[in-house]
Amino acid sequence: MAEKTRLIGFDLLRAYAIFGMYIVNFNMVFGDHNDNSWQAQFLSLFSGNSSSIFVMLAGMGLILMTKKYALAPLETRLSQRCIVLKRAGFLFVLGLLLSLWWPADILHFYGFYMFIASFFLFFDKKYYIYGALFFILIFHLLLLFFPYETGWNFDTLEYSNFWSLTGFIRNSLYNGWNSVFPWMAYFLIGMYLAKLDWTALDIQKNTFIVGLLLYIVIQLLQCIPNNLLSAEIVFFLHADYLPPFLPFFLSTAGFGLMLIAFFMYISKFIERYKFVNNLAKTGQMTLTHYISHLTIGLMLFSYMKDQGYLTKLDPYGSLSPTLIFLLSLLYFIWSYYFSKMWSIRFIHGPFELLLRKISI
Repeated sequence: MAEKTRLIGFDLLRAYAIFGMYIVNFNMVFGDHNDNSWQAQFLSLFSGNSSSIFVMLAGMGLILMTKKYALAPLETRLSQRCIVLKRAGFLFVLGLLLSLWWPADILHFYGFYMFIASFFLFFDKKYYIYGALFFILIFHLLLLFFPYETGWNFDTLEYSNFWSLTGFIRNSLYNGWNSVFPWMAYFLIGMYLAKLDWTALDIQKNTFIVGLLLYIVIQLLQCIPNNLLSAEIVFFLHADYLPPFLPFFLSTAGFGLMLIAFFMYISKFIERYKFVNNLAKTGQMTLTHYISHLTIGLMLFSYMKDQGYLTKLDPYGSLSPTLIFLLSLLYFIWSYYFSKMWSIRFIHGPFELLLRKISI
């Protein structure tokens, strides 16, 4: 029962994360990024938090899949590493194909994360924290030598030379949407969390407290009046997603820790409800839903808006934050029922099945 509870909590988290991704990406395409209303500010809360939790959960999922082989013979562990490498390759290629359609794709970055993580699957969990610190430190050192804005047009959120060798390497490692430095740190934190005993109340409580402290400290620092600080420090404290400075990382990681602890705690009280189990099935198909909302979802809502598919910012034809939230909720409800019906005949989602078959 304990293992089932933990897994239910994990899948509920993934369902929450994919809903957050719907809001972020639909708002990126259809929203007005100069809107300062409270509704727009509410949507902006999902911007970094959803993506960071998504990556942390990916790290957790990798360890949950492989940790039972930690004491297995070397041949078995190498076999598991091979499976992970195949999945990394699949996500990398799939993500690049999706990038032709959606430049802000995260899947090809997952390929990088999993490739790196495959060499550290069976390490002691403390090394994941060391690794996370390493990726954060290297990112901030790179900022001293390479202008972060290289390749970017931040007005349109377009990256000019993504498909060139130099541009692709720079984007993938340093200044892309979810570049290896520092986003691999989220993945490693997830790997660390997966090795904890989430049936223990102390783990849930301590994780929540650590996350809360991180989040509050950054929020308090951001409340310091701007006129008391230099322009550089203000930018460092308030930068949101691009670039992912240390305050952004600590705030989003802290928020993620709180959510993970919260969902793991409440899962044991709600796992008996049919709705919760169906919602967990939605979380088990996040790869399918991620691809679906960036293809079917964007096309559907674009043509409902009667202007065709857009990936560039269009402030003159934007939708209200309330409508964007309702569209995201509507698509999530569709995802819920699709997952419920699909799971009647299949254990895994369509793209999850493909991923498993390719990595056998």
